[in-house]
Amino acid sequence: MGRGRQKAKNTKVARELKYFSPATDYSALEAELSTPEDSDQYVDKWADLYDDEEDEEESN
Repeated sequence: MGRGRQKAKNTKVARELKYFSPATDYSALEAELSTPEDSDQYVDKWADLYDDEEDEEESN
């Protein structure tokens, strides 16, 4: 497919996404993005594998 045809196809897809997007379910979005009060903000599952003291010694 040539460059012009590909650009036209991309423009068509972008226009469809802009003007004909489905209705957004804001309550489902809020539930997905919200976190429970008692949960940890961030849990690093790889933290136990690395020792920060070793990193400090290597940088000196």
